[in-house]
Amino acid sequence: MFRHALLILIALGLAPSAAAADLRVPEDHKTIQAAINASRAGDTVTVAAGTYAERVRLTPGVALRSRGDDAKGVDGLKRAEATVIDGGKEGKLPGVVMAEGSTLDGFTVTNVGAYDEATWKKHFDSKGEELGDEEGSVRAEGTTPAVSIHGVSCTVTHCLVHHNGDVGIGILGKEKVTTAPLIADNVVFRNMGGGIGIAEGAEPVVRGNTCRENLRAGIGCRKADPIVIGNLCSGNVRAGIGCREGAKPVLRGNTCSKNRRAGIGIRMEGTAPVVEANTCDENEMAGIGCRDGADPVIRKNVCRKNKLAGIGCRDGAKPLIVGNECKDNEAAGIGLQGRADAVIRKNTCGGNKLVAIGVTEGSQAVITDNELSRTGGQPPLVAVKDGSTATITNNRITGGGVAAVLVQGKATISGNTFTGGGKGQGNAVWIWEGSTATVSDNAFDGYRTPVSATKATVSITDNAIHNFQGTAIIVKDGRKPPHVTGNTARSDDPQAKVADVQGTAGLVEGNTVVTGEKK
Repeated sequence: MFRHALLILIALGLAPSAAAADLRVPEDHKTIQAAINASRAGDTVTVAAGTYAERVRLTPGVALRSRGDDAKGVDGLKRAEATVIDGGKEGKLPGVVMAEGSTLDGFTVTNVGAYDEATWKKHFDSKGEELGDEEGSVRAEGTTPAVSIHGVSCTVTHCLVHHNGDVGIGILGKEKVTTAPLIADNVVFRNMGGGIGIAEGAEPVVRGNTCRENLRAGIGCRKADPIVIGNLCSGNVRAGIGCREGAKPVLRGNTCSKNRRAGIGIRMEGTAPVVEANTCDENEMAGIGCRDGADPVIRKNVCRKNKLAGIGCRDGAKPLIVGNECKDNEAAGIGLQGRADAVIRKNTCGGNKLVAIGVTEGSQAVITDNELSRTGGQPPLVAVKDGSTATITNNRITGGGVAAVLVQGKATISGNTFTGGGKGQGNAVWIWEGSTATVSDNAFDGYRTPVSATKATVSITDNAIHNFQGTAIIVKDGRKPPHVTGNTARSDDPQAKVADVQGTAGLVEGNTVVTGEKK
């Protein structure tokens, strides 16, 4: 009767399963690998504090955990600091090989391959300029990750992965296999490759990790689509977070600071990350940099005190840049060069030492609804140079150096509000020789000369001008007959003029000066 009932249960998929076991190291098994080999799916191998001179391979569905609670230590959890998998430097196997459904929780993984302080220091000093493009990359042939995840979904959490000879945690996808591990709350540092490397179609969630002082990026992804959320990446020899070769990650809520190159670096055609709500500060290059045809969405980030631009784009990059705060950077707030093509909308750029927005070297930009300001300094707030093209509309522009907007290229400037620091402020819009500009429907207040153009092609219409000095609009030797119409200027100077057009005659009419009253 019992046998008959059991057969029915098996047929219905309801047969009782063996209880999950807890295999203890070193009490039950002297080595971690021996305990893993004796385990089955659903079992847990728990490991006492100590140093274990081995490299281990997990089996499907098995959890490997250090013993103890989640008390904090110096770098991570105390139990992770006290429970060490030591790879012994020599050998080609990873320190830990993950399996489908397995868990690695609370270990130090170190000494997998040789960490070389002198080599690390050399590349740190050169900002990685002498580092080979594949050296230490997770996908490079012969690379041995300290923790290897290849074509499996698993969990790696609360580990310390440091002073290893290649990448710290390496995640590689596999064709026709979903590779979606969870990598959470680890501390990954001083590895001779990237901190966490992701490639070949992997789709991990990488959350809450600290990646610092690694030889490549703190977190790097190539041909992969991870979700990278809430990580701290600092002091890495290359970018804090890097993505390239068609990667399409979501990078959200990360802090990237004091990295030797960009905070977040994006490159290559087809690379299209969503870069949102990150903080990138005090990096040695741009806060966020994109190049080589990449087309990221960059929105709601804070980029401050970086050595180059807050957001820098070059070499054919095609970013959408929306709602970012770029302040107090050593170069531009947002800079385009090398035929970049960007939409720049609803950003705040203040206190940057060079320009708020620079469009140079044949680049193109739509610049709309931004807050742009700087107190003091000679550079303009917006520079359109080197034959570049920009549409500048509905921005609020405060201050400026030699000009608020400088044009040496082509520009449409309309619907903006310009606020200077008084009649000594200089030009609001300065249009250089050989340039073409349309300046219409703007409000100018507090510039000595609101619009100045020399040997350029210009249309200057329907602007409202306050608090200027002498003549509001000066056009000299236009390359084509200028249009200067419908502008209104208010001044308390009875000698004030709206427009002085010298040289080639054009259409100059309907301009009105209202004197004898202040704004």
